[in-house]
Amino acid sequence: MTQIITDLRAIASNYDALYVDLWGCLHDGVTAFPAAIAALQEYRKSGGIVVLLTNAPRQRASVQVQIEGLNVPADCWDTITTSGDSARSAMFRGAMGEKVWYIGPDSDLAFFDPISVVEDPVDIQRVALDQAEGIVCIGPFDPHADPATMRPEFLIAKQKGLKLLCANPDLVVDRGGVREFCAGSLAALYAEMGGQVVYVGKPYPAIYDLARRRLDAVKPGIADGRILCIGDGIRTDVQGAMGEDLDALFISGGLAAAETKTTHQPDPKALDAYLTKEMTSARYTIGHLR
Repeated sequence: MTQIITDLRAIASNYDALYVDLWGCLHDGVTAFPAAIAALQEYRKSGGIVVLLTNAPRQRASVQVQIEGLNVPADCWDTITTSGDSARSAMFRGAMGEKVWYIGPDSDLAFFDPISVVEDPVDIQRVALDQAEGIVCIGPFDPHADPATMRPEFLIAKQKGLKLLCANPDLVVDRGGVREFCAGSLAALYAEMGGQVVYVGKPYPAIYDLARRRLDAVKPGIADGRILCIGDGIRTDVQGAMGEDLDALFISGGLAAAETKTTHQPDPKALDAYLTKEMTSARYTIGHLR
C-alpha cells in the first residue's frame, strides 16, 4: 500500500537523486508550480541531484528553452533527459529506415536536425506515406482531434508493414487545464489496428539508461536504491520506476486528479481504488509536489 506524504522533505534524506517528470509535476504547459520548484531547490541545497526526466519528444536543449519560458529556474535541476533524445538516437541509427513519414507539428521539425552522438548516422529523408519505409510520430497534427481520424492513413501504413517510432509514450497531457492528445494515443491506435510500434521514453528501459548516464556525468556511483522517481503518470512514471526497480513518488493531483479525488491531497480510498484498477503501486503518493 502506498504511503501518503505531506511534502518531499519528509523522505528527501532517503535519496541522493531524483528523476523528476516535468508536465503535471513542475508545470502544466502554461505555468510553473512554485511549490514544486521550491521543493527541488531545497533538495539540491541539501546535496541532492535532480534529473528532469521527461517524455517530451524534443532534444534536451529545446526542453530547457521551453521550461525557462515557463519560469522554471535553472537552480532546481542538474540535467535533463528527454524521450526525444532517445527517439532521435533510434531514428538516426536506422530503426525506421532512411525514408520516414513524419507525424507531428511543423514546430517540432528540429527533431530531424543533425545528431552528433550517433556514429555514422543514417541519412534521414522525410517523405510522403506512400514512399515511406517507416513512421516517426512526435505527436498528433492536431492535439485536440480524436486519434481515430488517423485510421485511414494507419490502415495504409499497416498494409505496407511500416513500423511506427513513438517519440512520446504519453497518451494525454493537460495544458492549462485543457486535455490534449500525445503521440502515445496515436501509437496505441496503430498497435490496436495491428501495426508495429517502437516505443522510447518512459516506461521503457532506453530512457532510464540515458538518465543513468547523465546522472553519472553529474555525480557517479549513486546506487539505484538511492534514486526516487517522481511523476503523475501511473503508466509512465510509476510503471517505469517499477520496471527499473526504483522507488516512486506518485503525484496524484496531475492526470489522475479526478480518479483520486485530489485537491490538496488524495482521498485515500479513491487512491487505493485507482491504484488497484491500474494494477500498480508507488511507494509514496502526494497530491502535488511541494
